[in-house]
Amino acid sequence: MIVDRNNLPEDIRDLPESCFEIVGSEDISDEPFKTEAIGFFKDAIYRLRKNKLSVIAFWLITAVIISAIIVPHLTGYSPTAQNLAYRNLPPKIPGLEKLGIADGTRILTNRPKASLSEFPEGSIIQIVREYKASNVDMVDVKVDYYKFVGVPEGEYHWMGTDYLGRDLCTRLFLGARISLLIAFFAVVANIIIGVVYGACAGYYGGRVDMILTHFAEILDGLPYLVVTILFMLLFGSGMFSIVLALTVTGWIGTARLVRAQFYRFKGREYVLAARTLGVRDRALIFRHILPNAIGPVITRAMISIPGAIFSESFLAYIGLGIKPPNPSIGVLLSDGQRVLLQYPYQTVFPAVLISVLMVSFNLFANGLRDALDPTQRGEI
Repeated sequence: MIVDRNNLPEDIRDLPESCFEIVGSEDISDEPFKTEAIGFFKDAIYRLRKNKLSVIAFWLITAVIISAIIVPHLTGYSPTAQNLAYRNLPPKIPGLEKLGIADGTRILTNRPKASLSEFPEGSIIQIVREYKASNVDMVDVKVDYYKFVGVPEGEYHWMGTDYLGRDLCTRLFLGARISLLIAFFAVVANIIIGVVYGACAGYYGGRVDMILTHFAEILDGLPYLVVTILFMLLFGSGMFSIVLALTVTGWIGTARLVRAQFYRFKGREYVLAARTLGVRDRALIFRHILPNAIGPVITRAMISIPGAIFSESFLAYIGLGIKPPNPSIGVLLSDGQRVLLQYPYQTVFPAVLISVLMVSFNLFANGLRDALDPTQRGEI
């Protein structure tokens, strides 16, 4: 290539010819551009990590799951063993008791002042109020309730005990494990049935789609509680009956989603090319079309988990859940509401846990939806 000398910079224009060397065009090459290929799921994980709320929600879910597995084995208490002498103990946590938080104290009201001498030694902390009632000296007294009922020194119940003296912390996390297992099995069953059903309806279309869609609409109209009670009568109360009740109509939403995705993708060029090459219907469904719909399906599964947890808790709350004495979050809420005014902590702890699970799963599902949605690609 010929370059006009007058167009060169001044610091190069006056250089002698000896400073230049002729180079053949074959020796000129661009530096290869090196980059790592980013797949769909790797890109989705990258996007998910950018969503701080979803990351926090993920770690909260992980913490609850790990706690549900290990905490019932670490407390040292049986979730079903009853001890009426220790019923309704307040929370007591080592370390926090010295700060006046979760210290196992309780205020006993309407006690004759003369009866204080009968209290166990060292159990009285403070007389809160003195007054007369029917010419009798009365007091409200703050006591160490653990010493008052004779709990051995060094024994703690981090969340207190219930009306039968069972450790609430053990029962709460074991109940969380049972509720999570019920939700997991119900969602897995719903996803499997919904994917297969929706794939067949969306792929074949026509009369097949019409028949399958109408059948799903009939099932969707069945009264949920009536179906649940029917299964309870047939199979008894337990995990199997609850999972079955949650599965009867729970798969319909997934089926509709997958059906819509198949209508969207089955006419694409790569599907037509595969069909032209003689690929069978099963391979077209599960190898060519379904992978493109997997993102919305995963998101649907995550969104369904809190709904399944809430449904199980609702059934247990109205007495259609797990058989006593086995716990679940709904069973604990049902037991706690009976003594809500006297011992509110028995309701607060399971209510907080189910709230954390519901909010965390929804936040994580929203972040997962945004990460897997192809329309969001390139906007970060």
